[in-house]
Amino acid sequence: MDTLKTTVPATWVAAEHTENENAGLWNKFMAFADSQASNHTLWFFISLMFHGVLLLALPAVLIYYFNASVLTLVVTLSCFFANFIANMCGSGIRVTLPFFFASVIINVTMILFIVL
Repeated sequence: MDTLKTTVPATWVAAEHTENENAGLWNKFMAFADSQASNHTLWFFISLMFHGVLLLALPAVLIYYFNASVLTLVVTLSCFFANFIANMCGSGIRVTLPFFFASVIINVTMILFIVL
């Protein structure tokens, strides 16, 4: 009986995809984020420690020494809680890494504007 064949016909073989999927900066970043999916808990702790130790202390220094406005505290706390909530609610690595890096960029930009 020759009704069940175990070989796959050549028409079922998928064609190779030749386009470069990592063409743009955002696609490269998302490829990096996807590669870090197994380290999601580590990135949560890195985000928590970086914000808790470095960034949450900055408004006190900037307000006291550089006469920054209280808006500095609001921006820093909102970045911290956005990261904390995104990580605690179980968001994927494609959400948590951009939140973390965006908050770092926001805080560094804020520091540069206040200090310089």
